[in-house]
Amino acid sequence: MGRAAARQISFADIELMQQGVRLEPLLESISTFLDNQHEMIERVRRDLVRGLKKPRQGRPGLTAPQVLRSLVLMRIKNWHYRELRERIADGVTLRQFTDFYCDPVPKHDAFNRGFNRLTPQTLKAVNDLVVRAAVGLGLEDGIKLRVDTTVVETDFHHPTDNTLLWDVVRVVTRLVGRLAKALKMRRIKGFRDRRRSAHRRMYKIQRMTTLQRQERQTTIYRALIGIAEEVVASARTALEKTATMRGEDLFAAMAIDAVRDEIVHYCGLGEQVIDQARRRVLEHEQVPNAEKIYSIFEPHTDLIKRGKVRTPIEFGHKVFLAESAKGLITQYEVLKGNPADEVLVAPSLRRHRRAFRRAPELYATDRGFFSEQNLTACAQGAVKIICIPQRGGSRTPQRQAYERSAAFKQGQCFRAGVEGRISVLMRGRGMKRCRAEGPERFTLFVGAAVLANNLMILARLLTKRSSRRSKATR
Repeated sequence: MGRAAARQISFADIELMQQGVRLEPLLESISTFLDNQHEMIERVRRDLVRGLKKPRQGRPGLTAPQVLRSLVLMRIKNWHYRELRERIADGVTLRQFTDFYCDPVPKHDAFNRGFNRLTPQTLKAVNDLVVRAAVGLGLEDGIKLRVDTTVVETDFHHPTDNTLLWDVVRVVTRLVGRLAKALKMRRIKGFRDRRRSAHRRMYKIQRMTTLQRQERQTTIYRALIGIAEEVVASARTALEKTATMRGEDLFAAMAIDAVRDEIVHYCGLGEQVIDQARRRVLEHEQVPNAEKIYSIFEPHTDLIKRGKVRTPIEFGHKVFLAESAKGLITQYEVLKGNPADEVLVAPSLRRHRRAFRRAPELYATDRGFFSEQNLTACAQGAVKIICIPQRGGSRTPQRQAYERSAAFKQGQCFRAGVEGRISVLMRGRGMKRCRAEGPERFTLFVGAAVLANNLMILARLLTKRSSRRSKATR
């Protein structure tokens, strides 16, 4: 049967719909809105069949509406995969919302596979379609815009040189053991399990006081680095020794090749960790952040310093957000590295003009976005109220008078609302920490949280307008 664009309604579904079971108002409004968004569904469907030679054949998978609606529900409720599956399976209204109705709900890993078929570009296009729909429905005009940046964490422990070296030893050793098992061998000759000695040295460094680290850590680090080097070198030798060995059948051979690729991947990262530990600890070199690796599991992670008192250092990715007066996130972008906020103003104005065919009348940011070039760009872009506080330096009398004006103060009060939106995304939509692996899934995760927020805002606006109209007709 293959993956269908939409599911076929059964007699049991018709009976269920006739029972009069209603969704909660916001979910019902989102469901009604998505029913008419055929372009969104088509984009999702193209991702689901991407790379499939015969998409119409084989076992039926999740349909495009089921994938999109389940993803939105997961982020709205901030559930994990198992809870999502259980809630849909147990709830009549959630079956209706996710377009399962009386069909069996698959296991949680089917949702995971379906969501991972989506691309960040598709989810960004879907978000753009939501904003465009809000403009077309007369719910958003783009007159006001407030922007800010935040940090979304990646999922790993706090990085130190000793724990990173320990990660290399234990992961590479585990993978070599998995390779031996796949090759039907008790162990690969010449490869020694050094996990116990590495863990002992890692833990010894962890327990040291600051004074002890100054006096004794170099010797222990040298031994730990030597163990890590030995493990990586032995793993590469093991790959060479077993290069001609193959599995009994095609699937076994594919599994063996996958383990080999993992060993090569983690050996490469291990060599980076060993090099930076030697430079930092033994040679006392100041390694630039761009050359550092903070996790062998999430090597794409950036170190972010934003001058926050409670969190002076954050590990993850900086995310740019632009919000309208109605609460819709009209722009979002996962940034590479830690660029200064001030370089984001001009691109955000260009994107806003493309989306709304006009510049915002009010553009509000915090002082981190200030520069004379940005003030000029806003003025040339026809922004009427440029609400960017000056950062540092003495203010001219004209600047002082402008920042004390009622319009500027009202703009700063409006700007503060983006902090609340970030809080909603972090706590309500689960955007604080991304547990998905890899940079692409990280961007997908952020896009899903933004999509859930935008659909909730759109549903709220539609519900309010419907309520006003019903009152007016009484």
